[in-house]
Amino acid sequence: MPQPTKFYPRLKGRSAIVTGAGTQGDGIGTGRAIAMLLAGEGAHVALVDRDRESAEETRRRIDAAGGQAFTLAGDVTVDADCRHFVEQAVAHTGRLDILVNNVGISDPVALDAADESGWTRVIDVNLKSAMLMIRHAVPAMKAAGGGSIVNISSIAGMRAHGSIAYGPSKAAMAQLAAEIAVLHGRYGIRVNTVAPGHIMTPHAMHVLPEGLRTLRRAIAPLGIEGDAWDIARAVAFLASDDARFITGVLLPVDGGVTRIGPIAAHFLAEAELAADAGTEGLNQ
Repeated sequence: MPQPTKFYPRLKGRSAIVTGAGTQGDGIGTGRAIAMLLAGEGAHVALVDRDRESAEETRRRIDAAGGQAFTLAGDVTVDADCRHFVEQAVAHTGRLDILVNNVGISDPVALDAADESGWTRVIDVNLKSAMLMIRHAVPAMKAAGGGSIVNISSIAGMRAHGSIAYGPSKAAMAQLAAEIAVLHGRYGIRVNTVAPGHIMTPHAMHVLPEGLRTLRRAIAPLGIEGDAWDIARAVAFLASDDARFITGVLLPVDGGVTRIGPIAAHFLAEAELAADAGTEGLNQ
């Protein structure tokens, strides 16, 4: 999907924080796409990332498109840093309306390859960071009269993918969002979760062999992969007043993968791969 060129000012005057807002290299990952789209729709975006230069590249792209953004470097697993991010967002704009907990890492597949420190690191980056950011964001959103929080989870938190820490951490992110939605809805704070499916990001392009990409497309009911802009559009919708009556939901953005049964997926893949001239790549 090409980068959006037409924007709707649904978020004009809003203040937003996006964690993991950078992307390594020149590509557009999920965090960068979310930040760029929120800015394109009028939000003033705080770009949070451990790698300041990566966040600066996102800011340069937003500036070039006429949007507003600034960068904040730090560690979302550290409470003091999370407090600082929220304080700086409020200092720049006078309020906080939107928080997107996008940052995340994966873990080794095999149980015997996952030591305790590695497991803890995944839980801390994916889940603890969201809790810390939400804890500091909620008072600022209450002061602003409400707000929208969006956690970026994964379909790995909905269906088992053989991960020891990643899947459980992503499942917990969705439950965390539901709990906060119930606890703080009376303050006008909506909390939702987006679960990306087979999304083609610069990282995925680097680590996935073409044969696996072909298989991912084959088992998807839509027959395509998603990209970072698909996730960004879902986030922008949930962050806007268009979703004013939506809270506590888990929204898969996955081309229908979580709705198809294993037998149907098998036959879909078998039929498509048999007709695909590039299926030799699966056996390489």
